[in-house]
Amino acid sequence: MSIQSVSSWPILRHYEAPFLDRIALPLGGIGTGTISLGGRGDLRDWEVMNRPAKGFAPERAFFAIRIKEGDTGKTHARALEGPLPFNSYYGGFGMIAANHGLPRFESSTFDAAYPFGQVHLTDSEMPVTVRLEAFNPFVPVDSDAGSYPAAVLRYVVTNTSASPLDVSVCGTVRNFIGRDGKLGKEAGNVNSFRTGARVRGIEMTSGGVAKSSEQYGTVALVTPDTDTVVSHRTDWEDVSWGMSNWGMALLDFWDDLTADGDLTDIAPSGVANPTASLCSRVAIAPGESRALTFIIAWHFPNRMTWTPAKTEGGGCGCADGECEGNGDNIGNYYTHRFTDAWHAAEELTANLPDLEARTVEFVETFIASDLPAVVKEAALFNVSTLRSQTVFQTPDGRLYGWEGCGDHDGCCPGSCTHVWNYETALGSLFGGLSRSMRDVEMSYMSLPSGMMPFRVTLPLVREQDYGVAAADGQMGAIARVYRDWKLSGDETFLRTVWPGTKRSLEFCWVPGGWDADQDGVMEGCQHNTMDVEYYGPNGQMSFWYLCALRASEEMARHLGDADFAAKCRKLFESGSKWVDANLFNGEYYEHKIVPPRKRAAIAPGLLHTSSIVDLDDPQLQLGEACLVDQLVGQYMAIVCGLGQLGDPAHMKTTLESIYRYNYMPSFRSHFNHMRTFVLGDEAATLMATYPRGNRPKRPFPYFSEVMTGFEYTAAVGMLQFGMEEEGLTLIRAIRDRYEGQKRNPFDEAECGHHYARAMASWSALLTLTGFDYDATTATITFARAKSQTQWFWSSGNAWGTVAQTPEASGTAITLRILGGETPISTVALTGDGGATVADVTWDTVDGAKVGRAVVG
Repeated sequence: MSIQSVSSWPILRHYEAPFLDRIALPLGGIGTGTISLGGRGDLRDWEVMNRPAKGFAPERAFFAIRIKEGDTGKTHARALEGPLPFNSYYGGFGMIAANHGLPRFESSTFDAAYPFGQVHLTDSEMPVTVRLEAFNPFVPVDSDAGSYPAAVLRYVVTNTSASPLDVSVCGTVRNFIGRDGKLGKEAGNVNSFRTGARVRGIEMTSGGVAKSSEQYGTVALVTPDTDTVVSHRTDWEDVSWGMSNWGMALLDFWDDLTADGDLTDIAPSGVANPTASLCSRVAIAPGESRALTFIIAWHFPNRMTWTPAKTEGGGCGCADGECEGNGDNIGNYYTHRFTDAWHAAEELTANLPDLEARTVEFVETFIASDLPAVVKEAALFNVSTLRSQTVFQTPDGRLYGWEGCGDHDGCCPGSCTHVWNYETALGSLFGGLSRSMRDVEMSYMSLPSGMMPFRVTLPLVREQDYGVAAADGQMGAIARVYRDWKLSGDETFLRTVWPGTKRSLEFCWVPGGWDADQDGVMEGCQHNTMDVEYYGPNGQMSFWYLCALRASEEMARHLGDADFAAKCRKLFESGSKWVDANLFNGEYYEHKIVPPRKRAAIAPGLLHTSSIVDLDDPQLQLGEACLVDQLVGQYMAIVCGLGQLGDPAHMKTTLESIYRYNYMPSFRSHFNHMRTFVLGDEAATLMATYPRGNRPKRPFPYFSEVMTGFEYTAAVGMLQFGMEEEGLTLIRAIRDRYEGQKRNPFDEAECGHHYARAMASWSALLTLTGFDYDATTATITFARAKSQTQWFWSSGNAWGTVAQTPEASGTAITLRILGGETPISTVALTGDGGATVADVTWDTVDGAKVGRAVVG
C-alpha cells in the first residue's frame, strides 16, 4: 500500500512567485543535519555531513514525473519543480541553476506550517496536478521523534483528465559521499539496490572514503510504498561509449524514463560518484489522487569538534577553515540510534503514520491558537533552527549549539551563553535537551572560582579551555537553570547543578569582579553579547544581574539555604533601587562609563583580549544610547515568572522610548557602517540610537545594525507591558523582511544563518497567553481572556491546550494534555486584578487527559 497523508496538512503561510525564490525549509532531525526544500520544489542546501553547506547539492539531485495517457498514448515528462527564477539561469554558457535543462511545471506555489512544506505544481499542458508534501516529524517533548536523519517527500498526483494515466515518479541523487560542499571528494562510491523489510530502494556507500573522515557515511533513497512498480538505476554513466561526456548520461536517463516509465539498470561504470535513480509507477484513474512516497536518509557518524585557542579570551573560533584537522571526533547521537542510513529509513517507515499524525496534531493545535498569525509564524518558523546545523547532539544525548551557521562552517562555537540566553523555544518544547545544556554550563563549565567560560570547548575533558566569562551570559545561565527546574520540578537536576549555579553568582563578588563592592549593581569589566566590554553600570547588564539574583533567591530558599537567599534578596533590593535612581534618565536607562584605569583592577577572566582597550578612556561603549535590549533581563524575569526587577513605570517608559527612537519604518536614509540585515523601505528596529546626542566617537560596534533576536526581545517587552500594537508592529516588520523573495522565512540571520537568538520569537507566544508553569506546586497560569479563547501551551515536559469560556460565575477552564506528562492540580488566571486560582478536576475523555475548573 501507499503511505497516504494522515489528513490535509495545516497551513499557516501561503507563498506565490516571486516570493518563492529564497524559501528553503530544512528537512531533517534535531542534530542530524538537513536537506532544504526550495520554494519551487527543488532540493537545496544538502547539509548532512556534519557542517553547514549553503548552496551545495549533489550535481544530480531532482525528482521527475513521466505520464502516459491511456486513451491517446500521449506522453508527458517534467521535473517536479516550478519554473526557475529568471536571474538563476540567464547567462548563456555559464548556467548556474542545477538541472537547468529539464522541463518544469509552469506554475508553483508553496504552503508552510513548519515542519510541513507543500509545493503545488500545475501546468496547462499536463493532465495532472501535483502536490509535494515534505516534512520530518516534530513532536513537542519527544525529541527522539524529531531526530530522524531523513527527508520525507510525498508526491500526491491528481488525474485532472478524462483518461486513465500511467504515472511514474522518479528520484535521482548522485552518490556524493566524501564531498560536503567545502571539503573532501568522492572515492570508490557504490550504489546498490535493496529490498528491505519495509522499504525498497538504493543504498549508497563508499569503499574509498576513509571511515574516519567527517564526510564518511551512507545515504539511502527509498520508497516505503508496497503497491507500486519499482524500477531503478544504480549508475548513469556507460563509459563503453562515452556517455559521461556531452551530457549524454542525462540524455540516456531521460530517454529511458520517458520511453515506458520504467528504468533499466546498467552495469557499474566504476566512476567515483555513480548516480542513483529510483522510479515508482502506478495507474491513476480520472479524478483519482495517488501518493508516491520517497525517503532520503543519511548517516554520517564523524562529527569533529571546534578548537578555539587555549588562551585568555581565545577568540570566536571556527571561522571558515579555522576548525580543520584537530582530530577530535565527538560523534553524533543519531548515528548511535541507527546503524546506517538504510536502518534509519526502515525505522522511520515503521513509525511514520504515528509520527505524522502526532506532528499534524501538534501543528494544527498550535495554529488553532487564538493569537495573531504573525506571532505564530515567528515562533513556529524559527524553531526550524533546532534542526539546522546550528544544533547537534553528542552520543551521550547532550545538546550543543553554534551561535549560527556560516555557509560552510559553524559560526561562533561553544553553546555561547550570551546568545542562547535570549531564546525560550528549547525549554518550552524539549525540556530534557534544555536541561542538558544547563548541566554542561553548571557541572562542567563553572570553574572552582565560579567563572564560567561563555563558550564550552569539546570534548568535555577540555570544557574550560575558553578563558573569558560574559556577564550577561553567566547571569542568563543562572536564570535559565531556574526556569528549567521550575518547568520540570526535577529535584535531582536542581541539586546537581546548584553548586555550580551558586558559584556562578558568587563570582560576581570577587575582587575586581562585576559587583566587587556587593551593592547589587554591576560596575566592573563586563564582556557581553556585543563582543566588547562595558565599563560601569548600564541597564542591559544590571537587569540580567537582578534577574539572576531573584532566580538564585528562589532556588536557595527551596533548597533550604536561607542565608544565601537572604543575601540575594538584599542585593536585589539594593541594586534595583540604585539602578532606577541613577541610570533612568526620564526616558530610558543609560550607561554610566566608569574607566577601570588599571588592568590589575580587572579580575582574571573578565577581559577579552580581542577588545581595543584604553583603560583611561575605554572605547566601544554604550554611553547615552537608547539600546534595543536594555531590558533583556526584565524580559527574561517575566518569562521565568520572577516579576518586576525595577519600577514598572520606568520600564514602560523605556519601551515607549525604544519604539519612538529605535523603530524605523524605512531605512532608505539610514547610514550603517557594519553588516546589512535591512535595506531600502523595509522596517526594522535599530540596535541603538543616541536621541540626546553625545554618541561616543567609537561606540559599541553594532549600534547601527538590525538583528532579529534583539528586535524580538524589545517586541516581547512591549507585549509584556501592555503595548500590544507596538510589539506586534516590530514582529510584523521582521517577518515582512523574511517573506521569501529577499530572505528565507526559515533562516533569520545574525552572525550566520539559523541564528539561535532568533528563537526569542517564542516568547511572544508565552507573553500573549500569559503562560507560566511551576511543577513544584503543580500550578499552571494563563492570562485571563475576555472572550471564549483557546491557546496552545507547552512546558517542555508536556503540551496541550487551554480553553477559556467566561461565564457569570467565573471563567470555565478546560485543559487538555496531548503529549508528555506533568502534574497540574491548580490553574491560575492573571489580569488587572491580580491572580485568581482554582483546583483542577481531571478525567479521561476519548483517551485524552482533560482537566476542568472554574476560576472566579
